[in-house]
Amino acid sequence: MSASHLESSNPANGEPIGRVPVTAPGAIADLVQRARAAQAAWRDLGLEARAERLAAAGRAIGERADKLGHLVTTEMGKPLAEAVGEVKSCAEGTADTLREVAEAIAPEVMDDGRVRSTIYRDPFGVCACIAPWNFPFAMPHWMVLPALATGNTVILKPSEQTPLVGQAYADLLNEFLPPDVLLVVQGDEVQGAALVAADIDLIAFTGSRSAGKHILAAAAPRLKRVILELGGKDPLLVLEDADLEQAARFAARNSFRNAGQVCVSTERIYVDKKVADRFVDLLVSEADKLPVGSGLDKNTRVGPMVSAQQRDHVLRQIDRAVEMGAKVARGGSGHHGNFVMPTVLVGVRPDMPIAQEETFGPVACVTEVDGDEEAVQLANDTPYGLGAVVFGGAERASRVARRLNAGMIGVNQSVGGAKGTPWVGARESGYGFHSSVEGHRQFCQTRVLSQPAKSK
Repeated sequence: MSASHLESSNPANGEPIGRVPVTAPGAIADLVQRARAAQAAWRDLGLEARAERLAAAGRAIGERADKLGHLVTTEMGKPLAEAVGEVKSCAEGTADTLREVAEAIAPEVMDDGRVRSTIYRDPFGVCACIAPWNFPFAMPHWMVLPALATGNTVILKPSEQTPLVGQAYADLLNEFLPPDVLLVVQGDEVQGAALVAADIDLIAFTGSRSAGKHILAAAAPRLKRVILELGGKDPLLVLEDADLEQAARFAARNSFRNAGQVCVSTERIYVDKKVADRFVDLLVSEADKLPVGSGLDKNTRVGPMVSAQQRDHVLRQIDRAVEMGAKVARGGSGHHGNFVMPTVLVGVRPDMPIAQEETFGPVACVTEVDGDEEAVQLANDTPYGLGAVVFGGAERASRVARRLNAGMIGVNQSVGGAKGTPWVGARESGYGFHSSVEGHRQFCQTRVLSQPAKSK
């Protein structure tokens, strides 16, 4: 980043693809005031009119999915099919989100015969949405859409790694919105800190645990509302009676998808020692099926890391694990440029940094355990608690799953829930949560209006 512009380049080859002006920290207060001035009219427009505009934006996202997906791939690196799918999922989910918001903010009446109370859920005012780079289109959408639909105005700060995608998202929505309802701040942590410190009412953030703690501390003096979706160190438990082929396919997909740059990537695998050798063989075989390369190559399944900094972080963790006694069953090194080969490490001990700290790279760490009890103990031995997955016989795996300290647990599948369920983390992986009727209500201030009940 220069003093005046964010320069964006393709992580697969380093070629420049565009630039955006950096927002001067001193200008952020004025942007907040513009958003605040626009908020009352946006609120008073009413849900139906707001939803009509946002639904039209959702349709436009779908119509432009191929072009937007191409931008995601060239700026962030993920395979093109995944990038287009990310954009299309936003388009396809907009109508459902708007229906959920309508349910979430519909007034509720409670009457005990003495008092008649109406529960309203009103917008807070100005919401800062601070988005990550790993899903640079979907993550802003997850926060911005419900914030706007509930009547807030929004200031979006995309990641400095993917400013072009963030700007393209905001520009599209602004084709359908009144002026100043959605504004953009571009920059790094300097601009992020200035935005958090500004006269805003609500902060929605998706990113690292450490950054989330800084935001929470900064919000404390004025008790600003916060919604934090933070990092994870998700475990996969493979029980003795698991379908090993199914478990290995899932482990490879969930450890290496998006080059491991997913908050609910499988980063720790605890496998019963009775089946560990067979599981590792199957996992290595599945990893061998995943070609590494540019996301624009139709054969690619694993693209580059988003940056050299992220690549170096992953390789340092691998090297340190090997120094401490872990063995490389597959991969273990960079490929070229920002690429890291899908890696399977065995003999990973709980005291190794790679077993404790978020990796966010294409690394599957395997630890043998002596039964379900040890698997649960090790899986819960972390400050994180975003997701977890158990593979095993259905009843046994379900019992084990209920003992895991995570917000979302999958049994013989990913953590993804049924339509309408929340995206929620436990412990230090979440403070508040997204999606679902209850998730959308977190963008609202609850108010209770009471008056004498009418006599019968």
